[in-house]
Amino acid sequence: MTTSPDPTRPNIRTEAIAGITTFFTMAYIVVVNPSILSTPGTGMAFSGVLTATVLICFVMTLLMGLYAKLPFAVAPGMGINAFFTFTIILTQKIWWQVALGIVFWAGVLFLLISITPIRETIAKAIPNELRIGTAAGIGIFLTFIGLKNAGLVTSDPVTFVKLGTLDQKVLLTILGFIITLVLMIRRSVFSYLAGILLVTIIAWATGMIKAPDHFLSAPDFHTVFLKLDIIGALKLSLLPAIIAILFTDLFDSISTFIGVAHAANLLDENGNPKNLRQGLIVDSFATFGAGLAGTSSGTAYIESIAGINLGGRTGLTSVFTALCFLPCFFLAPLAGMVPPYATAPVLILVGASMFKSVGQISFSKIEEGLPAFLTIILIPLTFSITQGILWGFISHVGLYLLVGRRRDIHPVMYVLALVSIGLLLLEHVRLT
Repeated sequence: MTTSPDPTRPNIRTEAIAGITTFFTMAYIVVVNPSILSTPGTGMAFSGVLTATVLICFVMTLLMGLYAKLPFAVAPGMGINAFFTFTIILTQKIWWQVALGIVFWAGVLFLLISITPIRETIAKAIPNELRIGTAAGIGIFLTFIGLKNAGLVTSDPVTFVKLGTLDQKVLLTILGFIITLVLMIRRSVFSYLAGILLVTIIAWATGMIKAPDHFLSAPDFHTVFLKLDIIGALKLSLLPAIIAILFTDLFDSISTFIGVAHAANLLDENGNPKNLRQGLIVDSFATFGAGLAGTSSGTAYIESIAGINLGGRTGLTSVFTALCFLPCFFLAPLAGMVPPYATAPVLILVGASMFKSVGQISFSKIEEGLPAFLTIILIPLTFSITQGILWGFISHVGLYLLVGRRRDIHPVMYVLALVSIGLLLLEHVRLT
């Protein structure tokens, strides 16, 4: 007598293909994240950040599969890495060790609210237009950095910024952008990697960059690993940065889990994302774990949908994705030869993808549109996710009161607005 296969039992071949596919859609982070965090002036070593990046990708994606039992991959978040580098370290002149401490404490707070009802309360309280506005603002922020790295945008003493010179770097960026875009349209999992690789090869062939003396090296656990300053990050003046990372992580994770779960029908009997609480706990570990490892905070990646669409439905998918990251520990010399203009198309296209939901904001209603607009515009113009989030909270409550929609304000938003005012006052005191 033969028995039919159990439909609830995962198909190992399908899960393996799904996991490998997810890896290739997000493998660009292994190069892009260390290139951002090791920007001249930060003091962080490229090889050390690459090792930290791979460590977070491997450990947290594995944990997502084994503990949360979800087919989601985890990696340092795009946007937060730019905020960590350009705002916290380069603009606010905070030592990178202290910046890692800020990431650590944001993760601790994230864990506390993830294991209590606070997380759900905050998530429900924040209006959708502010979530979308935050994502869109970060998207513009990333795009601006990409254009700057490419040389398409440069500084100007009169107009602040201007169009850069159309040189070889700009032309290679445009070529990489076109190649990446064409492959994206064809739904290739190699789209980002192909663009980065092609530009790097051309730059090497034309003598714009040099090949490393060695193509492989041992992981670097000496330069940034466990080098965070936990005590130094506890200054009251650094609280706005901690809160900004906390809320950005919260928005990212909830948006990813809810969006992907609904798109892939990974829902429980009540229509909620499966194992959401466990997934958020892993995300919180990815944040303070990143501070320990030596990189900006980690989060679940939206690219996980690529593997899910190929049949990945269980944590086994994440296990296979995690295993794919292991060889990346030894590729620091090769990754280090990738120039900033090779990764610029990725920043621009990721920025565009984060901006695409902005059409859901109702700009016809000033009390909904203006707070979202302030959030969107202040993030890139102040080089700070903090400012966008804080002014968004304050203006939301203020405008709703002004137009007589007091009953539509969630009680938690009053608290968040008051906290935002306090954080802005702290920021003012620190800067004066």
